Amino acid sequence: MNMISSSSLELLNLISFDDFDALNHIPRVMTVPGIISEVGKNETISPVGLNDHMEEIQERRIIVANQLPLRAFRDENGRWVFEFDQDSLSLQLKDGFSPDVEVLYVGGLKAEIDAADHEEVSQVLLEKFKCVPVFLPPDVHNKFYHGFCKHYLWPLFHYMLPLTSSHGARFDRAEWLAYVSANKVFADKVMGVINSREDYVWIHDYHLMVLPSFLRKRFHRVKLGFFLHSPFPSSEIYRTLPVRDEILKSLLNCDLIGFQTFDYARHFLSTCSRMLGLNYESRRGYIGLDCYGRTVSIKILPAGIHMGQLESVLSLEETAKKAKELREKYDGKLVMLGVDDMDLFKGISLKFSAMGQLLELHPELRGKVVLIQITNPARSSGKDVQDVIDEINSIADEINKKFGRPGYEPIVMINGPVSTLDKVTYYAIAECCVVNCVRDGMNLVSYKYTVSRQGSPVLDKALGFDEKNPTPKKSVIIVSEFIGCSPSLSGAIRVNPWNIDAVADAMGSALRMPETEKILRHEKHYKYISSHDVSYWARSFDQDLERACRDHSFKRCWGVGLGLGFRIVALGPEFRKLEVRRIGDAYKRTNSRLILLDYDGTVMPQASVDKRPSSEVISILNNLCSDPRNVVFIVSGRGKDSLSTWFSACEKLGISAEHGYFLRWTRDSPWETCSLSMHFDWKKIAEPVMKLYTETTDGSFIEHKETALVWHHQDADPHFGSWQAKELHDHLESVLANEPVVVKRGQHIVEVKPQGVSKGIVVENLISTMRSKDYSLDFVLCIGDDRSDEEMFESIGHAVANPSLPSIAEVFACTVGQKPSMAKYYLDDTSEVINLLKSLAAGVVCNKSETPHQESQEK
Repeated sequence: MNMISSSSLELLNLISFDDFDALNHIPRVMTVPGIISEVGKNETISPVGLNDHMEEIQERRIIVANQLPLRAFRDENGRWVFEFDQDSLSLQLKDGFSPDVEVLYVGGLKAEIDAADHEEVSQVLLEKFKCVPVFLPPDVHNKFYHGFCKHYLWPLFHYMLPLTSSHGARFDRAEWLAYVSANKVFADKVMGVINSREDYVWIHDYHLMVLPSFLRKRFHRVKLGFFLHSPFPSSEIYRTLPVRDEILKSLLNCDLIGFQTFDYARHFLSTCSRMLGLNYESRRGYIGLDCYGRTVSIKILPAGIHMGQLESVLSLEETAKKAKELREKYDGKLVMLGVDDMDLFKGISLKFSAMGQLLELHPELRGKVVLIQITNPARSSGKDVQDVIDEINSIADEINKKFGRPGYEPIVMINGPVSTLDKVTYYAIAECCVVNCVRDGMNLVSYKYTVSRQGSPVLDKALGFDEKNPTPKKSVIIVSEFIGCSPSLSGAIRVNPWNIDAVADAMGSALRMPETEKILRHEKHYKYISSHDVSYWARSFDQDLERACRDHSFKRCWGVGLGLGFRIVALGPEFRKLEVRRIGDAYKRTNSRLILLDYDGTVMPQASVDKRPSSEVISILNNLCSDPRNVVFIVSGRGKDSLSTWFSACEKLGISAEHGYFLRWTRDSPWETCSLSMHFDWKKIAEPVMKLYTETTDGSFIEHKETALVWHHQDADPHFGSWQAKELHDHLESVLANEPVVVKRGQHIVEVKPQGVSKGIVVENLISTMRSKDYSLDFVLCIGDDRSDEEMFESIGHAVANPSLPSIAEVFACTVGQKPSMAKYYLDDTSEVINLLKSLAAGVVCNKSETPHQESQEK
């Protein structure tokens, strides 16, 4: 007998039934083309999706977007009719998946459905269209979509700040709460259908940026991708968001985040670096963002168009007929075309002003050139939208009155909605397409124009092209440099839409361009657009999402944080948190212990201004040192003078300063120096170079040590400081190539120090010295946070693994923070380090046996 798959059972959760017999009384779903009809009393229907899931679990993608790829309307009898919206990107991307992959859609409907019909419509859409509708209360939807999304987030992501109450909408806490509530409803719908072990979830656009947190909190290993279709603003703009942390941390709960252009991805990475201190790097062509043990992959790929859909429209007789009529209507005219949403950022008024400037400067073009502007309906309403409409109409009327005459209108406005077929006919007859947005995410108008100009045999015949001697196709595009498609259109005339004179000149250049050049530009664009269509985009994103989720099963995951600050900590199977109970038990049963502690970032927070140890730290160290079974060392890169002063109250504490060049076993014992013979003439070379970078990097400074020079950039701008540190590192390596020194980068530092001096060598010498005095070392605790501390962890690992040396029973190499490390344990921050040491110190039991300190001092 076949078993019902887990995803089938979860699909049933979409609809609530008092008992299974209630299925007999649910309306059937719909009749062709999708009309809901009633089920007869003797007729039954199967559980939702049951027959499709009786066999093995099918590979599936869940596409989550603000709107389902559906059109909804009522028939003449008042019944709801549903059909796929062939223009929806969510529907078109399905072509990028393998045919055996099931695609399930989660989203809202454009139509308002009565609450009484919600259950019925849900059943219909799931069974016939694999769609899961999200129904929001009208008040929540209005605040979520028209309020927070369209009037606050949308302008801000397009670089428009509400500087005054009359200049854009300001942050409204009630609208933000509605945004969160709406995302929670979306999350509930996804949770109701997901098989979290098998399904991949792909979330689309800025409407659902906190959805990842809800899903990740419920399913720690959910395979989650997000694609932002709008721009992502610079960090200076983004950081004005009062809820910036919540949104950013939620996005980081994804495995893969996609952007249209490198600029948008760069802004996102910069924001993560500046706000959260996260590091990122390119690994074999993939950009990875390190986030609490997880790698969040960054994808940069602009969306494409559906070639098949456009080509099928181009092949229709109706298209050819309408295109021929338009060609005859505008016979003798040079047609420029604009197709835009009625939107604040589409630059339509600037485009019209450039058209007026063109006619003003070139009287010979009056009566010959026409700008046809198709405007799609505004997606929201409000004073800002109405102001745009009024301004556009005013400028168009002014230009038409000034330059128009009977039978000639320079600017022809066509207010939508306009069907795809009708748009294609205008594309086909236009000599030039003008996309003049002041800011836009991608904008595929240029792509559609190029493919439409490529034509089809049916269209070519209608437009009078010779079938036997086909004419090479041509097109010219004027595109704003501030939109996502601009980088991919290398043959376009790029313009600054704010520079009206420059746009007017571009229009003139396009109209005067030689035919051969138009052909070359068209061929270049068509080759790219036809090979980078929507299926290519979807397939590429899907492959990268699979790659990003590949190591899910190899890591241990658990959740940390509350609310939208929730995040997942993912660690390797051997990398785990150092538990007090685990180390406490080992501590109690051992008798010869070595405790090694880094200073900055380990027992002293990096952000602390006062770098002196607190009285609590001094007390803890003294308690640990008072146990004769312990040897406790501070192993630091700092100078010996400052460390001696700070820890003067710790009589039995050992100190290794300047990465081990200086070492003493107790406060009263003499300083030992590295046995290597060294000179420091290299400082005369290195210091001038460091001074140069200090002068040009605000917030940086040089630390002078007896044996080393350190350039600090912790207080500099994060990006500029890191950039300068890399340059300084390379510069110093070059000028010091023949000197006996090493140049190393650490956490906010670049350090030059002698060769043969490292924390790793310190550890080796300490262990060797204790063993030479016949002490059976059975416990080692080493805690550090920096790259230099990895040398200690490596040395401990070698000592443990070396079969020729006595074994150490208990070894705890521990890094501070979840990050790739040679240590097997970690603690989250310095406060956890202090608490751990405090717990160990509280269990101190003294005896009168000879101490390792005493033996070491007698050597």
